[in-house]
Amino acid sequence: MKQRSFFKQSLRYFFQGLLYLAPITITIWSMYIIFGWVDGLLISFIDDILKVHIPGLGIIVLLILITLIGALGSTILFKPMISFFDQLFVKAPLIKIIYTSVKDLVSAFVGQKRRFNEPVLVKIGKGYELEKIGFITNKDLKFLGIRDQKVAVYLPHSYAWSGNLFIVPVENIKPIDASATEVMKFIISAGVTNLDTIDDEKSTS
Repeated sequence: MKQRSFFKQSLRYFFQGLLYLAPITITIWSMYIIFGWVDGLLISFIDDILKVHIPGLGIIVLLILITLIGALGSTILFKPMISFFDQLFVKAPLIKIIYTSVKDLVSAFVGQKRRFNEPVLVKIGKGYELEKIGFITNKDLKFLGIRDQKVAVYLPHSYAWSGNLFIVPVENIKPIDASATEVMKFIISAGVTNLDTIDDEKSTS
């Protein structure tokens, strides 16, 4: 009995240690991989110039370049140049699909016309109690010839960075009074992440 009790206690401690270490280890490992990949984009070019290898210098230079381009792009001098390349890529037959898709996706997260900021509860068909959580991405679908009271709703998958786009009647959706970021985390984690923190944030604000 003592051996069995010792084994159960040890097993419980093992899983408890795994619970503590797994998120930290996976997060650090992921950041290390991303850091190494981004740093490697320019590091070989910088090493040739400086004749010395400085870890992390590549990502610092890249961040400075992106910030500098963002600052210059808002000036009167560089706006026509940015507009020229934008029109050039938009008119190219094959490049247009890639360019506009990436541009819209990036703008959805960091641009002025952000998407994924209106979480909603979607009722899947009439007569069903099944509901899904998603985000309204477009309320005006006239360009698709859809003039009824319908909106575009993106339903993300759990444990993945993918999802599906659905055209949903307005009466089938209900706004969720919660932070869009926390709702996205809730979906991706398959409901494991607790949304109680949202109520705490609202009560303290």
